[in-house]
Amino acid sequence: MNCRFPDALEKFTQYLRSERNYSEHTISAYRRDLLKLEGTLDSACSADISKIDTLAVRQGLTQLRHKNLSPRSIQRWLSSLRSFFNYGLRNKWCSINPTAGVTAPKLPRPLPKVLDADQTAQLLKKPSGDMSGEDWILQRDMSIAELLYSSGLRVAELCALDIGDIDLQGAEVRATGKGGRTRVVPVGSIAILSIKDWMEYRLDLAKPNQSALFVGKTGNRLSTRSIQLRMEKLGQQQGCEQRLHPHMLRHSFASHMLESSGDLRSVQEMLGHANISTTQIYTHLDFQHLAKVYDKAHPRAGRSKKSES
Repeated sequence: MNCRFPDALEKFTQYLRSERNYSEHTISAYRRDLLKLEGTLDSACSADISKIDTLAVRQGLTQLRHKNLSPRSIQRWLSSLRSFFNYGLRNKWCSINPTAGVTAPKLPRPLPKVLDADQTAQLLKKPSGDMSGEDWILQRDMSIAELLYSSGLRVAELCALDIGDIDLQGAEVRATGKGGRTRVVPVGSIAILSIKDWMEYRLDLAKPNQSALFVGKTGNRLSTRSIQLRMEKLGQQQGCEQRLHPHMLRHSFASHMLESSGDLRSVQEMLGHANISTTQIYTHLDFQHLAKVYDKAHPRAGRSKKSES
């Protein structure tokens, strides 16, 4: 059964509104995407959507790329087309979905947010003065932050730590990561001292037979969500400009280690990455740091603030 593109678009719009209960904003986004396709079609395809093939979709994709449409917008465009042609298949207006096999450009991977050395020092600077009887909470939270930054642990790894997993004398921690892979990571001297102080509080807090390294008011192991909330609050208390989350400390550990050593393989092992390609994102962070230093320090960098805007 033949169906003109404009007719199919109107019926698809009604379907989104009446059956899918989509908002008018979402429906407008679908229509804009489909009108972009219609603008690239020849008269035969516009008169009968069954004549729209994969080549026509690819040609439309090429035109959008030439117009510098962002990868995210192109992904949404393809998603709208897939939904439209699936609807056409159900109504027997077309025999294939011409978007099959057409892939959108990959989205650029966002760089992780990190604290610089000064921000990290400010965060981990233990406040002085009376904490209104909550010294143990502050000590625990500071110890958690110190360990996350010192050893680059994932929050789930830290949450799962038992007392037997940390060797305070040998300055090591054994973490079990993704896929059940276990690794041993060094622990810095400041983190060791902080954890020793926490252990004195833990003696009176932990329930009998509780093996968790970090516990809460009930004496039970902290959940990952609890640690996330405690790090967010710690960041606020310490005047952190960014919203602090545990992974930011892991990212900061990796970035600072790579910045100082340049040893990508060792950083990979300490982070517990199965593939070095995952660790390589920190080389981009490191290059950004070097580029900023260059722009500020080199007398002939030649990049003014105006040119960067």
